Amino acid sequence: MTITRRDFLSAAAGLAVTPVPGARAVAAPLPREADIVVIGAGAAGIAAARRIQAANRKVIVVEASGQIGGRCLTDATTFSVPFDRGARWLHNPDTNPMIKLARTVGLDVAPATLGQKIRIGRRNARAGETEEFLAALVRANRAIDDASRGKADVSCASVLPKDLGDWAGTAEFVLGANATGKDLKDLSAIDKVHGQDRNAVIACRQGLGTLIAKLGGEVPLALSTPANQIAWSGRDVTVETQAGKIAARAAIITVSSNVLAAGNIKFTPDIPKRQLDAASKLSLGSYDRIALQLTGNPLELGRDDVVIEQSNSMRTALLYANAGSSSLCFIDVAGSFGRDLTAQGEPAMVAFAVEWLTKLFGSEIAATVKKTSATRWNAAPFILGAMSAAVPGAQPSRKILTEPIGSLFLAGEATHETLWGTVDGAWESGERAADAALRKIGAVKDSEPVEAPAPVARRRRRAAPTRTAVPFSPIN
Repeated sequence: MTITRRDFLSAAAGLAVTPVPGARAVAAPLPREADIVVIGAGAAGIAAARRIQAANRKVIVVEASGQIGGRCLTDATTFSVPFDRGARWLHNPDTNPMIKLARTVGLDVAPATLGQKIRIGRRNARAGETEEFLAALVRANRAIDDASRGKADVSCASVLPKDLGDWAGTAEFVLGANATGKDLKDLSAIDKVHGQDRNAVIACRQGLGTLIAKLGGEVPLALSTPANQIAWSGRDVTVETQAGKIAARAAIITVSSNVLAAGNIKFTPDIPKRQLDAASKLSLGSYDRIALQLTGNPLELGRDDVVIEQSNSMRTALLYANAGSSSLCFIDVAGSFGRDLTAQGEPAMVAFAVEWLTKLFGSEIAATVKKTSATRWNAAPFILGAMSAAVPGAQPSRKILTEPIGSLFLAGEATHETLWGTVDGAWESGERAADAALRKIGAVKDSEPVEAPAPVARRRRRAAPTRTAVPFSPIN
Protein backbone atom coordinates (compact mmCIF):
# COMPACT_ATOMS: atom_id res chain seq x y z
CA MET A 1 0.00 0.00 0.00
CA THR A 2 1.25 3.50 -0.83
CA ILE A 3 1.00 5.67 2.25
CA THR A 4 -1.27 8.57 1.41
CA ARG A 5 -1.89 9.87 4.92
CA ARG A 6 0.35 12.61 6.21
CA ASP A 7 3.98 11.72 5.62
CA PHE A 8 5.71 9.37 8.02
CA LEU A 9 9.12 10.35 6.72
CA SER A 10 11.04 12.42 4.22
CA ALA A 11 14.12 10.79 2.73
CA ALA A 12 17.15 11.78 4.76
CA ALA A 13 20.54 12.86 3.53
CA GLY A 14 23.86 11.12 3.19
CA LEU A 15 27.05 12.92 2.30
CA ALA A 16 29.71 12.91 -0.38
CA VAL A 17 32.78 14.69 -1.62
CA THR A 18 32.29 15.07 -5.37
CA PRO A 19 32.37 18.77 -6.29
CA VAL A 20 29.99 20.54 -8.62
CA PRO A 21 31.63 21.08 -12.01
CA GLY A 22 32.01 24.77 -12.62
CA ALA A 23 31.39 25.79 -9.01
CA ARG A 24 33.00 29.20 -8.90
CA ALA A 25 34.82 30.87 -6.07
CA VAL A 26 36.45 34.28 -5.99
CA ALA A 27 40.15 33.69 -6.53
CA ALA A 28 41.87 35.57 -3.75
CA PRO A 29 45.47 35.41 -2.56
CA LEU A 30 45.59 34.68 1.13
CA PRO A 31 45.53 38.12 2.78
CA ARG A 32 47.77 39.00 5.68
CA GLU A 33 44.88 40.60 7.52
CA ALA A 34 41.10 40.80 7.55
CA ASP A 35 38.41 42.11 9.82
CA ILE A 36 36.98 38.64 10.35
CA VAL A 37 38.23 35.20 9.29
CA VAL A 38 35.66 32.46 8.69
CA ILE A 39 36.82 28.85 9.08
CA GLY A 40 34.85 26.54 6.80
CA ALA A 41 32.94 27.08 3.55
CA GLY A 42 29.80 25.13 4.29
CA ALA A 43 26.35 26.68 4.65
CA ALA A 44 27.20 28.34 7.98
CA GLY A 45 30.51 29.73 6.71
CA ILE A 46 29.06 31.13 3.48
CA ALA A 47 26.13 32.68 5.38
CA ALA A 48 28.52 34.34 7.82
CA ALA A 49 30.79 35.66 5.08
CA ARG A 50 27.88 37.13 3.10
CA ARG A 51 26.63 38.84 6.24
CA ILE A 52 30.06 40.35 6.90
CA GLN A 53 30.32 41.52 3.30
CA ALA A 54 26.93 43.21 3.66
CA ALA A 55 28.43 45.23 6.53
CA ASN A 56 31.29 46.34 4.24
CA ARG A 57 33.95 44.58 6.28
CA LYS A 58 36.89 42.60 4.99
CA VAL A 59 36.39 38.84 5.26
CA ILE A 60 38.24 35.75 4.08
CA VAL A 61 36.93 32.18 4.25
CA VAL A 62 39.53 29.45 4.66
CA GLU A 63 38.35 25.96 3.70
CA ALA A 64 40.30 22.77 4.29
CA SER A 65 38.79 20.85 1.38
CA GLY A 66 38.96 21.71 -2.29
CA GLN A 67 35.35 22.83 -2.73
CA ILE A 68 32.57 24.94 -1.28
CA GLY A 69 29.69 23.22 0.48
CA GLY A 70 30.77 21.26 3.53
CA ARG A 71 27.98 18.73 3.97
CA CYS A 72 26.07 20.25 1.02
CA LEU A 73 27.61 18.80 -2.13
CA THR A 74 26.04 18.02 -5.47
CA ASP A 75 27.61 15.40 -7.71
CA ALA A 76 27.05 16.06 -11.41
CA THR A 77 29.70 13.71 -12.81
CA THR A 78 29.47 10.22 -11.32
CA PHE A 79 26.13 9.44 -12.93
CA SER A 80 24.21 10.94 -15.83
CA VAL A 81 22.20 13.37 -13.71
CA PRO A 82 23.12 15.76 -10.88
CA PHE A 83 22.12 14.64 -7.43
CA ASP A 84 22.81 15.58 -3.85
CA ARG A 85 25.08 13.26 -1.99
CA GLY A 86 25.01 15.71 0.87
CA ALA A 87 21.97 17.41 2.37
CA ARG A 88 18.96 17.10 0.09
CA TRP A 89 16.14 19.22 1.50
CA LEU A 90 15.29 22.69 2.73
CA HIS A 91 12.46 23.24 5.22
CA ASN A 92 10.18 25.95 6.64
CA PRO A 93 9.25 27.66 3.34
CA ASP A 94 7.46 30.55 5.05
CA THR A 95 10.54 31.69 6.97
CA ASN A 96 13.59 30.19 5.25
CA PRO A 97 15.65 32.90 3.50
CA MET A 98 17.54 30.31 1.46
CA ILE A 99 14.51 29.57 -0.65
CA LYS A 100 14.30 33.17 -1.86
CA LEU A 101 18.08 33.24 -2.34
CA ALA A 102 17.91 30.10 -4.47
CA ARG A 103 15.42 31.73 -6.81
CA THR A 104 17.51 34.91 -6.86
CA VAL A 105 20.49 32.99 -8.25
CA GLY A 106 18.34 31.23 -10.86
CA LEU A 107 17.79 27.84 -9.24
CA ASP A 108 14.52 25.93 -9.16
CA VAL A 109 13.03 25.18 -5.73
CA ALA A 110 9.67 23.56 -5.10
CA PRO A 111 7.95 21.26 -2.60
CA ALA A 112 9.09 17.65 -2.98
CA THR A 113 6.41 15.06 -3.60
CA LEU A 114 7.52 11.75 -2.19
CA GLY A 115 5.70 8.46 -2.62
CA GLN A 116 6.05 6.41 0.56
CA LYS A 117 5.73 2.67 1.04
CA ILE A 118 6.40 -0.02 3.62
CA ARG A 119 7.59 -3.48 2.60
CA ILE A 120 6.84 -6.61 4.58
CA GLY A 121 9.07 -9.19 2.98
CA ARG A 122 8.45 -9.02 -0.76
CA ARG A 123 5.09 -7.28 -0.62
CA ASN A 124 3.80 -3.85 0.26
CA ALA A 125 2.06 -3.41 3.60
CA ARG A 126 -1.70 -3.73 3.52
CA ALA A 127 -3.97 -0.92 4.68
CA GLY A 128 -4.49 -2.38 8.14
CA GLU A 129 -0.77 -3.01 8.59
CA THR A 130 0.03 0.54 7.59
CA GLU A 131 -2.46 1.78 10.17
CA GLU A 132 -0.77 -0.38 12.82
CA PHE A 133 2.62 1.08 11.95
CA LEU A 134 1.37 4.67 12.02
CA ALA A 135 -0.29 4.04 15.37
CA ALA A 136 2.91 2.53 16.78
CA LEU A 137 4.95 5.43 15.46
CA VAL A 138 2.63 8.02 16.99
CA ARG A 139 2.64 6.22 20.35
CA ALA A 140 6.43 6.10 20.35
CA ASN A 141 6.62 9.77 19.43
CA ARG A 142 4.14 10.68 22.16
CA ALA A 143 6.15 8.77 24.76
CA ILE A 144 9.31 10.66 23.82
CA ASP A 145 7.43 13.97 23.89
CA ASP A 146 6.04 13.19 27.35
CA ALA A 147 9.49 12.20 28.63
CA SER A 148 10.96 15.50 27.46
CA ARG A 149 8.77 17.29 30.01
CA GLY A 150 10.37 15.44 32.92
CA LYS A 151 13.04 16.77 35.26
CA ALA A 152 15.73 14.44 33.91
CA ASP A 153 16.81 14.16 30.29
CA VAL A 154 16.68 10.48 29.38
CA SER A 155 17.37 8.48 26.24
CA CYS A 156 14.55 8.14 23.74
CA ALA A 157 14.88 4.35 23.81
CA SER A 158 14.30 4.17 27.57
CA VAL A 159 10.75 5.54 27.30
CA LEU A 160 9.45 3.66 24.27
CA PRO A 161 6.24 1.70 24.85
CA LYS A 162 6.97 -1.99 25.43
CA ASP A 163 4.09 -3.23 23.30
CA LEU A 164 4.91 -1.89 19.83
CA GLY A 165 4.96 -5.47 18.61
CA ASP A 166 6.21 -6.21 15.12
CA TRP A 167 6.68 -2.50 14.45
CA ALA A 168 9.10 -1.78 17.31
CA GLY A 169 12.26 -2.07 15.20
CA THR A 170 10.82 -0.06 12.35
CA ALA A 171 9.71 2.73 14.68
CA GLU A 172 13.17 2.84 16.26
CA PHE A 173 14.81 3.09 12.84
CA VAL A 174 12.52 5.86 11.57
CA LEU A 175 12.71 7.96 14.74
CA GLY A 176 16.33 7.24 15.56
CA ALA A 177 18.99 6.24 13.05
CA ASN A 178 17.18 7.46 9.96
CA ALA A 179 16.19 10.75 11.57
CA THR A 180 19.34 11.69 13.46
CA GLY A 181 22.11 9.26 12.53
CA LYS A 182 22.01 7.80 16.05
CA ASP A 183 20.12 4.93 17.66
CA LEU A 184 17.44 6.03 20.11
CA LYS A 185 19.48 4.74 23.06
CA ASP A 186 22.10 7.37 22.26
CA LEU A 187 19.67 10.24 21.76
CA SER A 188 18.40 12.88 24.20
CA ALA A 189 14.62 13.00 24.46
CA ILE A 190 14.68 16.74 25.14
CA ASP A 191 16.93 17.46 22.15
CA LYS A 192 14.73 15.41 19.85
CA VAL A 193 11.54 17.14 20.96
CA HIS A 194 13.19 20.57 20.77
CA GLY A 195 13.94 19.92 17.12
CA GLN A 196 11.59 22.03 15.04
CA ASP A 197 9.32 20.08 12.70
CA ARG A 198 10.92 19.46 9.29
CA ASN A 199 7.85 18.20 7.46
CA ALA A 200 7.66 20.87 4.76
CA VAL A 201 10.21 19.40 2.36
CA ILE A 202 11.59 21.73 -0.31
CA ALA A 203 13.83 20.43 -3.10
CA CYS A 204 16.29 22.30 -5.31
CA ARG A 205 16.35 20.69 -8.74
CA GLN A 206 19.98 21.61 -9.35
CA GLY A 207 20.97 20.43 -5.85
CA LEU A 208 21.72 22.04 -2.51
CA GLY A 209 25.43 21.74 -3.16
CA THR A 210 24.93 23.81 -6.28
CA LEU A 211 22.98 26.36 -4.23
CA ILE A 212 25.71 26.80 -1.61
CA ALA A 213 28.37 27.01 -4.32
CA LYS A 214 26.43 29.76 -6.09
CA LEU A 215 25.78 31.68 -2.91
CA GLY A 216 29.48 31.52 -2.15
CA GLY A 217 30.45 32.64 -5.62
CA GLU A 218 31.23 36.23 -4.60
CA VAL A 219 32.85 35.40 -1.27
CA PRO A 220 36.68 35.62 -0.99
CA LEU A 221 37.78 32.01 -0.47
CA ALA A 222 40.99 30.13 0.12
CA LEU A 223 40.25 26.49 -0.74
CA SER A 224 42.48 23.54 0.19
CA THR A 225 43.73 25.71 3.04
CA PRO A 226 43.25 24.06 6.44
CA ALA A 227 43.45 26.27 9.50
CA ASN A 228 46.21 24.56 11.49
CA GLN A 229 46.35 26.84 14.50
CA ILE A 230 44.38 29.79 15.85
CA ALA A 231 45.83 32.17 18.43
CA TRP A 232 43.12 34.23 20.06
CA SER A 233 42.47 36.72 22.82
CA GLY A 234 39.68 39.07 23.71
CA ARG A 235 40.93 41.58 21.15
CA ASP A 236 42.31 39.81 18.08
CA VAL A 237 42.99 36.55 16.28
CA THR A 238 45.80 35.03 14.23
CA VAL A 239 44.92 32.14 11.93
CA GLU A 240 47.82 30.03 10.76
CA THR A 241 47.68 28.00 7.54
CA GLN A 242 50.29 26.35 5.34
CA ALA A 243 49.89 29.32 3.00
CA GLY A 244 50.64 31.88 5.70
CA LYS A 245 49.12 33.70 8.67
CA ILE A 246 46.09 35.97 8.75
CA ALA A 247 45.71 38.63 11.43
CA ALA A 248 42.09 39.50 12.21
CA ARG A 249 39.93 41.07 14.85
CA ALA A 250 37.64 38.06 15.18
CA ALA A 251 37.11 34.56 13.78
CA ILE A 252 34.02 32.47 13.15
CA ILE A 253 34.59 28.71 13.47
CA THR A 254 32.09 26.59 11.51
CA VAL A 255 33.73 23.17 11.61
CA SER A 256 31.65 20.18 12.75
CA SER A 257 31.33 19.31 16.43
CA ASN A 258 33.43 16.18 15.82
CA VAL A 259 36.27 18.14 14.22
CA LEU A 260 36.20 20.67 17.04
CA ALA A 261 36.17 18.00 19.76
CA ALA A 262 38.93 15.99 18.04
CA GLY A 263 41.35 18.88 18.36
CA ASN A 264 42.13 18.93 14.64
CA ILE A 265 42.59 22.69 14.92
CA LYS A 266 45.02 23.82 17.60
CA PHE A 267 44.00 26.83 19.67
CA THR A 268 46.29 29.09 21.71
CA PRO A 269 45.18 29.31 24.43
CA ASP A 270 43.04 26.16 24.41
CA ILE A 271 39.30 26.53 23.91
CA PRO A 272 37.64 26.35 27.34
CA LYS A 273 36.72 22.86 28.53
CA ARG A 274 33.08 23.99 28.74
CA GLN A 275 32.86 24.37 24.96
CA LEU A 276 34.91 21.27 24.16
CA ASP A 277 32.72 19.15 26.43
CA ALA A 278 29.63 20.60 24.76
CA ALA A 279 30.96 19.70 21.31
CA SER A 280 31.71 16.14 22.49
CA LYS A 281 28.16 15.72 23.78
CA LEU A 282 26.82 16.86 20.38
CA SER A 283 28.80 14.32 18.39
CA LEU A 284 27.83 13.56 14.81
CA GLY A 285 25.70 10.56 14.04
CA SER A 286 26.47 8.19 11.18
CA TYR A 287 24.52 8.54 7.91
CA ASP A 288 25.74 7.34 4.53
CA ARG A 289 24.30 6.66 1.12
CA ILE A 290 24.85 3.84 -1.34
CA ALA A 291 23.92 4.85 -4.88
CA LEU A 292 22.95 2.20 -7.42
CA GLN A 293 22.21 2.91 -11.06
CA LEU A 294 19.75 0.24 -12.18
CA THR A 295 18.86 -0.77 -15.71
CA GLY A 296 15.19 -0.13 -16.42
CA ASN A 297 12.88 0.00 -13.43
CA PRO A 298 13.26 -3.46 -11.85
CA LEU A 299 11.80 -2.30 -8.53
CA GLU A 300 8.61 -1.14 -10.31
CA LEU A 301 8.51 2.03 -8.23
CA GLY A 302 7.58 5.57 -9.15
CA ARG A 303 9.62 8.73 -9.23
CA ASP A 304 11.02 9.69 -5.81
CA ASP A 305 9.38 6.77 -4.04
CA VAL A 306 10.61 6.25 -0.48
CA VAL A 307 10.55 2.72 0.94
CA ILE A 308 11.26 1.29 4.38
CA GLU A 309 10.77 -2.26 5.60
CA GLN A 310 9.22 -3.90 8.61
CA SER A 311 12.33 -4.94 10.49
CA ASN A 312 13.07 -6.43 13.88
CA SER A 313 16.63 -5.09 13.96
CA MET A 314 18.66 -2.03 13.06
CA ARG A 315 20.21 -3.91 10.12
CA THR A 316 17.95 -2.10 7.74
CA ALA A 317 17.91 0.91 5.42
CA LEU A 318 15.82 3.49 3.60
CA LEU A 319 15.34 3.33 -0.17
CA TYR A 320 14.93 6.46 -2.27
CA ALA A 321 14.05 5.18 -5.73
CA ASN A 322 14.18 6.68 -9.23
CA ALA A 323 15.47 10.01 -7.98
CA GLY A 324 14.18 12.83 -10.17
CA SER A 325 12.85 10.29 -12.72
CA SER A 326 16.36 8.91 -13.20
CA SER A 327 17.55 5.32 -12.83
CA LEU A 328 19.34 6.17 -9.59
CA CYS A 329 18.32 4.48 -6.37
CA PHE A 330 19.81 5.41 -3.00
CA ILE A 331 20.04 3.01 -0.08
CA ASP A 332 20.67 5.03 3.07
CA VAL A 333 22.26 3.35 6.10
CA ALA A 334 22.57 5.00 9.48
CA GLY A 335 23.12 4.69 13.21
CA SER A 336 25.32 2.01 14.77
CA PHE A 337 24.66 -0.46 11.95
CA GLY A 338 25.54 2.14 9.33
CA ARG A 339 28.72 3.08 11.20
CA ASP A 340 29.86 -0.56 11.38
CA LEU A 341 29.00 -1.17 7.72
CA THR A 342 30.78 1.88 6.34
CA ALA A 343 33.89 1.00 8.36
CA GLN A 344 34.13 -2.14 6.21
CA GLY A 345 34.51 -0.09 3.03
CA GLU A 346 32.57 0.61 -0.15
CA PRO A 347 32.49 -2.97 -1.51
CA ALA A 348 30.80 -4.19 1.67
CA MET A 349 28.33 -1.32 1.49
CA VAL A 350 27.36 -2.09 -2.10
CA ALA A 351 27.06 -5.79 -1.27
CA PHE A 352 24.65 -5.00 1.55
CA ALA A 353 22.58 -2.69 -0.66
CA VAL A 354 22.18 -5.37 -3.35
CA GLU A 355 21.41 -8.04 -0.74
CA TRP A 356 18.82 -5.82 0.93
CA LEU A 357 17.06 -4.96 -2.34
CA THR A 358 17.10 -8.62 -3.33
CA LYS A 359 15.41 -9.54 -0.05
CA LEU A 360 12.64 -7.02 -0.69
CA PHE A 361 12.22 -7.16 -4.48
CA GLY A 362 13.67 -10.42 -5.79
CA SER A 363 16.91 -12.04 -6.88
CA GLU A 364 16.86 -10.55 -10.38
CA ILE A 365 17.76 -7.12 -8.96
CA ALA A 366 21.48 -7.91 -8.78
CA ALA A 367 21.73 -8.33 -12.55
CA THR A 368 20.32 -4.84 -13.17
CA VAL A 369 23.01 -2.95 -11.24
CA LYS A 370 24.94 -0.88 -13.76
CA LYS A 371 27.07 1.48 -11.67
CA THR A 372 27.58 2.12 -7.96
CA SER A 373 28.97 4.71 -5.57
CA ALA A 374 28.95 5.14 -1.79
CA THR A 375 29.79 7.76 0.80
CA ARG A 376 31.87 7.21 3.94
CA TRP A 377 31.62 10.41 5.93
CA ASN A 378 32.79 9.06 9.25
CA ALA A 379 36.22 8.76 7.64
CA ALA A 380 36.14 12.18 5.94
CA PRO A 381 38.85 14.08 7.87
CA PHE A 382 37.27 17.53 7.60
CA ILE A 383 33.79 16.40 8.72
CA LEU A 384 33.92 13.05 10.60
CA GLY A 385 30.23 12.18 10.44
CA ALA A 386 26.75 13.33 9.46
CA MET A 387 24.62 15.59 11.67
CA SER A 388 24.91 16.48 15.36
CA ALA A 389 22.67 14.71 17.87
CA ALA A 390 22.76 15.29 21.63
CA VAL A 391 23.34 12.39 23.99
CA PRO A 392 20.97 12.14 26.97
CA GLY A 393 21.48 15.12 29.26
CA ALA A 394 23.31 17.19 26.66
CA GLN A 395 20.61 19.37 25.10
CA PRO A 396 21.90 22.54 26.87
CA SER A 397 25.22 22.02 25.08
CA ARG A 398 23.82 23.66 21.94
CA LYS A 399 23.36 26.98 23.70
CA ILE A 400 26.82 26.69 25.24
CA LEU A 401 28.34 26.55 21.76
CA THR A 402 26.76 29.91 20.92
CA GLU A 403 28.62 31.68 23.74
CA PRO A 404 31.47 33.95 22.54
CA ILE A 405 34.99 32.78 23.38
CA GLY A 406 36.95 35.99 23.51
CA SER A 407 37.20 36.97 19.84
CA LEU A 408 36.01 33.54 18.61
CA PHE A 409 32.45 32.67 17.62
CA LEU A 410 31.15 29.17 16.84
CA ALA A 411 28.56 28.42 14.16
CA GLY A 412 27.12 25.41 12.36
CA GLU A 413 24.04 23.21 12.64
CA ALA A 414 25.20 21.86 16.03
CA THR A 415 24.82 25.34 17.53
CA HIS A 416 21.14 25.69 16.59
CA GLU A 417 18.73 24.66 19.35
CA THR A 418 15.76 23.82 17.12
CA LEU A 419 17.05 23.43 13.55
CA TRP A 420 20.08 21.29 14.35
CA GLY A 421 20.87 18.79 11.62
CA THR A 422 19.53 21.02 8.83
CA VAL A 423 20.97 23.34 6.21
CA ASP A 424 18.45 25.92 7.40
CA GLY A 425 19.87 25.78 10.90
CA ALA A 426 23.45 25.98 9.69
CA TRP A 427 22.69 29.06 7.56
CA GLU A 428 20.87 30.82 10.37
CA SER A 429 23.70 30.05 12.80
CA GLY A 430 26.24 31.58 10.42
CA GLU A 431 24.27 34.80 10.23
CA ARG A 432 23.91 34.84 14.02
CA ALA A 433 27.66 34.38 14.53
CA ALA A 434 28.45 37.08 11.96
CA ASP A 435 26.21 39.56 13.73
CA ALA A 436 27.92 38.79 17.04
CA ALA A 437 31.41 39.12 15.54
CA LEU A 438 30.55 42.42 13.83
CA ARG A 439 29.31 43.82 17.12
CA LYS A 440 32.42 42.55 18.87
CA ILE A 441 34.69 44.50 16.53
CA GLY A 442 32.47 47.58 16.66
CA ALA A 443 31.36 47.34 13.05
CA VAL A 444 27.75 47.83 14.12
CA LYS A 445 26.16 49.08 17.29
CA ASP A 446 24.40 46.71 19.63
CA SER A 447 21.02 48.14 18.67
CA GLU A 448 21.76 48.32 14.95
CA PRO A 449 20.83 45.37 12.67
CA VAL A 450 23.42 44.29 10.13
CA GLU A 451 20.70 43.91 7.53
CA ALA A 452 17.03 43.06 7.65
CA PRO A 453 17.04 39.45 8.84
CA ALA A 454 14.58 36.91 7.54
CA PRO A 455 11.79 36.17 10.00
CA VAL A 456 12.44 33.20 12.24
CA ALA A 457 9.63 30.85 13.17
CA ARG A 458 9.10 30.75 16.90
CA ARG A 459 8.78 27.22 18.14
CA ARG A 460 5.58 26.56 20.04
CA ARG A 461 5.32 23.75 22.53
CA ARG A 462 3.95 20.75 20.68
CA ALA A 463 0.91 19.01 21.97
CA ALA A 464 0.99 15.25 22.25
CA PRO A 465 0.66 13.77 18.74
CA THR A 466 -2.67 12.47 17.51
CA ARG A 467 -3.19 9.51 15.22
CA THR A 468 -2.72 11.71 12.18
CA ALA A 469 0.19 13.74 13.47
CA VAL A 470 3.44 13.67 11.57
CA PRO A 471 6.21 11.94 13.51
CA PHE A 472 9.59 13.59 13.77
CA SER A 473 10.93 13.58 10.25
CA PRO A 474 14.41 12.57 9.18
CA ILE A 475 16.70 15.58 9.10
CA ASN A 476 19.05 16.65 6.40
